Amino acid sequence: MGISEFEDEYEAEDAHKITGAILTEPIRVLEPKAPVCVRPGTTLRQAIDAMNAVKAGCLLVTEGDRLLGILTERDILREVVGKMDLEERVEQAMTPDPETVTLDEGIAFALSKMHVGGFRHIPVVDERKRPVGVVSVRDFVRFIVALFPSAVLNLPPEPALGVSRTPGGA
Repeated sequence: MGISEFEDEYEAEDAHKITGAILTEPIRVLEPKAPVCVRPGTTLRQAIDAMNAVKAGCLLVTEGDRLLGILTERDILREVVGKMDLEERVEQAMTPDPETVTLDEGIAFALSKMHVGGFRHIPVVDERKRPVGVVSVRDFVRFIVALFPSAVLNLPPEPALGVSRTPGGA
């Protein structure tokens, strides 16, 4: 078997492993983080402080156990900075009634929703639609890297330092 045939076979196995995992695994394997939640009436300043305190890329706006909306870093950059006073209410900048997924829905389903909607965070809800977590693009990347930790984490610091792909190393 030539080097290119070996690489083709190796890449096909990797692609199959990634595709299989994405198509068959539920959201719960991503171990969604607990959501950062604020109530209606919270100021944008308080919401931003809450996000910064736990280094979260988003927070959920909830009333009781009901999800009302999501506020993300992107919302803050696009809707708040230079446009709104930080003492305004979080409802003014949040995305109301966001798309959600459950712990038992598939990773591919969540990725599809996020891709079509153009967002990087999605709330995870239970069977009663109560928020129980949030998953982000970073969680999906962590999942894929976990499928091939040595192949990904042992790469050289610069691509040019990588292993030659030509026979004889030329």
